[in-house]
Amino acid sequence: MESTIPKLLRKITSDYPTLPAQMHKDATATFQTTIFAELNTQVKQFSSGLKTLGVKRQDRVGLIADNRQEWLVADLAIQSLGAADVPRGCDATAEEILYILDFSQCTLAILENAAQLAKVVSVAKKLKSLKKLIIFDSDMTGVETGPFEIHSYQSILESGRDADLKLIDEEIDRGNPDDTVTIIYTSGTTGEPKGVMLTHRNFLHQVGHVPDFISVGPEDRWLSVLPVWHSFERLMQYVALGTASTLCYSKPIGSVLLADMQLVKPTWMASVPRIWESVRDSIYRKVKAEGGIKKALFLFFVAVGAAWGSSMQMVKGRVARYRKRSRLLDALVGIIPYILLWPLKALGSVLVFKAIKTKLGGHFVAGISGGAGLPAHVDRFFQAAGILLLEGYGLTESAPVLSLRPQNRPVPGTIGPAFTGTELKILSEDARELGPGEVGVLYARGPQVMKGYYRKPELTAQVIDEEGFLNTGDLSMMTYDREFKIVGRAKDTIVLLGGENVEPAPIEEKLKLSPYISLAVVVGQDREYLGALIQVDQDNLRSWAHQNNLSYTEDAELFSGAQAHNLIASEISSIINKSTGFKLFERIVNFTVLPEVFELGRELSGKQEVKRHVIDKLYAKEIQSLYS
Repeated sequence: MESTIPKLLRKITSDYPTLPAQMHKDATATFQTTIFAELNTQVKQFSSGLKTLGVKRQDRVGLIADNRQEWLVADLAIQSLGAADVPRGCDATAEEILYILDFSQCTLAILENAAQLAKVVSVAKKLKSLKKLIIFDSDMTGVETGPFEIHSYQSILESGRDADLKLIDEEIDRGNPDDTVTIIYTSGTTGEPKGVMLTHRNFLHQVGHVPDFISVGPEDRWLSVLPVWHSFERLMQYVALGTASTLCYSKPIGSVLLADMQLVKPTWMASVPRIWESVRDSIYRKVKAEGGIKKALFLFFVAVGAAWGSSMQMVKGRVARYRKRSRLLDALVGIIPYILLWPLKALGSVLVFKAIKTKLGGHFVAGISGGAGLPAHVDRFFQAAGILLLEGYGLTESAPVLSLRPQNRPVPGTIGPAFTGTELKILSEDARELGPGEVGVLYARGPQVMKGYYRKPELTAQVIDEEGFLNTGDLSMMTYDREFKIVGRAKDTIVLLGGENVEPAPIEEKLKLSPYISLAVVVGQDREYLGALIQVDQDNLRSWAHQNNLSYTEDAELFSGAQAHNLIASEISSIINKSTGFKLFERIVNFTVLPEVFELGRELSGKQEVKRHVIDKLYAKEIQSLYS
């Protein structure tokens, strides 16, 4: 494996110059192909143009755009000069863009379109360092440009066409594996965002050891649907590059995604659980609408496939062992249903599941799910359908992969073993290392762990100890075979099913501004949306009922009644919305009012802090009701 990503591109281009590197849609929504030789030339030309604009080693360059062919060109061109990009998607607010560009001291930024330019212009007076902008989209008619020097992507690319590209090769040769590739800012809803510095070594360690877990090569195609500025999709871009496979750009919208699968026939796709759940749900909706014998056959063969899959896992020793159990006994228990159900499983594959595989393009090998926990019912359904899903786990701070279910031995219900060269350990609250079946905080050490938080060494020291172990903040337990399972979060960050990170504390504090809400606990880990457990301010609610002439016999009747529910719903929607600075995925979709107040030593710690992992257990039914 080469020591930097631009060197890797150069090597792959030398070995596979005519193989397709990218498939992307043109203005007519027709897929066009860029071969590795073309990609390499574009990268060097754009890099030369950036050099002319003054970009140099250790500079930071803003990159505010969504998935597109030009994104990878810009990313690799910035790296080629020894600079680092500071990425964000087009859903970023003007204030977020202001913070990451200003704190990173970017003098130049690359923007997707006029809409992103408008955001930057709106905060131009506060951007002390930013001077120059490059816009991917060329149509800038009538757009306010503010005080910035504006260039088009195409003009920068063209400026490098006649340049001496050997100078770029010389810059690439100067590259060091510990050079910062990117600074990815994590959620800042509990304060200022933290910029995670990731290096060539961080990413390439994973790229180099991908064959230890999955079989992918030059004939493979990756469907790219996740936001490319996230570390998960970012790594997948480099995996595709390092294995000489093809990146095919699509969108995580059911109709678009499935249509694109038919066209490009991907073999692999990295995604968040919500995408797989939406595919499953759309299949079930269609079956339910058809009804009759088709529905009955579908449900029957799903049940058969799930039962056969469970027996197959027992026979092959793919059962998570949190307690000691006999592999031989598992195999003996599983062998009879494994044999007896196989003919029905095969029939279901022909009558039912073949159509599903065809919808995925007909060449699909496996999906890699990450960003949040894969729901068990989704895992079981795709296993029943004979479609392989490999769940992985990691953090932005680990670039991101720390573990992955291997393709040749996937154990359902786990995130697989530690990635090659990675040490994982589980510690108790008193720092005692725990064994199989015991729950504690997961710590990780390996070449993929970040360099640190940009300009925040004190925060880096809080999460990486003197021995180099990263505190993931996640509660985990280990099997006897050293596979791992995430069971909750020791830290407060909620990861939604779509991979969005939400810090609940600011939302909860805002909700308490309502005179009718005394306490709120935001929930939603591995769910599609946020919910909340609400404790009402009983005195204020009684006063409100009196003022509105509401009659009730007991407080419980008032607090759980329809009128109070509508009042709290109105309060929540007026406090948590776009105009008050919250994003769409940060809104509370559903809530329930709790009849009793929290107690010290039970739901509350001695510092009056909410013990979230305890609440998850004590109020499991109430939380489940928010999503049923």
